[in-house]
Amino acid sequence: MRLVFAGTPQTALPSLRAILDSRHDVVAVLTRPDAPTSRSRKLSPSPVAQVATDAGIEVLRPQRPRDPDFLVRLAEIGPDCAPVVAYGGLLPRPALDVPKHGWVNLHFSLLPAWRGAAPVQHAILAGDDLTGASTFQIEEELDSGPVYGVVTEPVRPTDTSGDLLDRLAVAGARLLVATLDGIEDGTLLAHPQASDGLSWAPKLTAADAEVDWSAPAVRVDRLIRACTPAPGAWTTFRGDRLKLGPVRADPQAADLGPGQLRADRDGVGVGTGTRAVLLGEVQPQGKRVMPADDWARGARLGPAERLGR
Repeated sequence: MRLVFAGTPQTALPSLRAILDSRHDVVAVLTRPDAPTSRSRKLSPSPVAQVATDAGIEVLRPQRPRDPDFLVRLAEIGPDCAPVVAYGGLLPRPALDVPKHGWVNLHFSLLPAWRGAAPVQHAILAGDDLTGASTFQIEEELDSGPVYGVVTEPVRPTDTSGDLLDRLAVAGARLLVATLDGIEDGTLLAHPQASDGLSWAPKLTAADAEVDWSAPAVRVDRLIRACTPAPGAWTTFRGDRLKLGPVRADPQAADLGPGQLRADRDGVGVGTGTRAVLLGEVQPQGKRVMPADDWARGARLGPAERLGR
């Protein structure tokens, strides 16, 4: 099939590369406009745009997918199907109607669970033991379309959202290619999503990523892992923001109040609403990422020091 691939971040690259290696023909990619990198103000192409350019594929970068010039060009290309992986924009009805076989989205959850922008983060936050990826036909309602296929993936006890998403991106790429093959062959039909089990996964903001040390240790652990690498879990120390990497259980189970700090040969412990945890890596405001032990030595912790507001 002639395809227009829609995607933007690094997460979409395993799927784009798998499709480029498949029997299908990617004639153009749709991606978000060039944006400043985190380290400079210089505009840079998205990871998907860079791979497409290197492969000699036309790149479409509309400010909005309802822009008339984009819709005209999409109609001129006339793709048979349009696979989508983390594009980052809502597709209007005029765009949805162009491909003969519609737009097929790879979503990183077992639909109808975790519809929305942050399914992997919410799966970890909720303590799910199992998640996965789904391919489905895009409709105007968010993540509601009929499902072509799924692949499952266990959530490991130490998984960050980055770890889990990396695995799902690879497994999902294989699922997406198989879905496109089945659509072309006429051997695969989409089935409506189940009416029960619906849950929502809105984008996590920086405000959502602030650690509440009065919460149980299991909740603190899940929040930090869910927010790693983005948006990045954090707390405050002496009035400044302190970014946090994943924590682990304190083997001493020290009797510390919520947010109370203790530094010794076992590490840097901090109290929660249940049992203490040990900090891993931290990043003080304006400084580099460092082991919590190094941070504690430089901070010269006092006996009554604590994290949080």
